[in-house]
Amino acid sequence: MIESKPNKVPRVPKVPGEAGKTAIQVVERMMNLLDALAVQEESCSLKSLAQQTDLHPSTAHRILNDLVACRLVERGDGGTYRLGLKLLELGNLVKARLSVREAAQAPMRALHKLTGETINLSVRQGDEIVYIDRAYSERSGMQVVRAIGGRAPLHLTSVGKLFLASDDPSQVRAYVTRTGLAGHTRNSITEMGKLDAELNQVRQLGHASDNEELELGVSCVAAEIFDDSGKLVAGLSLSSPTDRIKTEWLRLLQETALQISKGIGFKPKSSEPHS
Repeated sequence: MIESKPNKVPRVPKVPGEAGKTAIQVVERMMNLLDALAVQEESCSLKSLAQQTDLHPSTAHRILNDLVACRLVERGDGGTYRLGLKLLELGNLVKARLSVREAAQAPMRALHKLTGETINLSVRQGDEIVYIDRAYSERSGMQVVRAIGGRAPLHLTSVGKLFLASDDPSQVRAYVTRTGLAGHTRNSITEMGKLDAELNQVRQLGHASDNEELELGVSCVAAEIFDDSGKLVAGLSLSSPTDRIKTEWLRLLQETALQISKGIGFKPKSSEPHS
């Protein structure tokens, strides 16, 4: 009997199936071996893998040989094992099929149901944001409901400010030069100094707002959506008549944005809020 050691890697939870087993036992064992390899930073020995998965070494060896043959696992020096490049190829195929719009639709509808307000999903294209989806109802009471495919300047929108805040100072200055910071309402930010102050606040708070800067009477808050590499790829915003907006909606918005981010592969650090 092998005694447990203090520095031993914990056993990997087994893949659940109906009544605790998959229809084909070897598939369950294969997945348990892949899961065991996934938690290793370096190559792992056959002995360690067998211990982690509760498999006899000869059984683990036989399955690993089959996984090596189909490139799901690679065999290293000294008979150690690590995940194979075939998994990267398959993962890239899955990633290519992931759509932020598809991942956002159900969470957006749920958030709209909770708040009764318009929820927008937007991405950046050049110096503008583009609305790619929305959840709204006639109750919104806003003069303008941005159509899917509609565009708006970055500095006049909450989502646009998220993207500008992720740019470095030289990129922001170039944006100001190109656009001239044209305004739409008396609340629009049209000066470089005010924009810098606003973007610094966005960086500190982790969210952005639009105080009737695009449309009088309408305010908006936005939260970031990240992909699996941690890149800002979209923004989720809630638009409402200014006199109806509630502070508690920000938390719901951020939680929904995080849910969407996770849906496209984002893995937040344990120290991050709302994780």
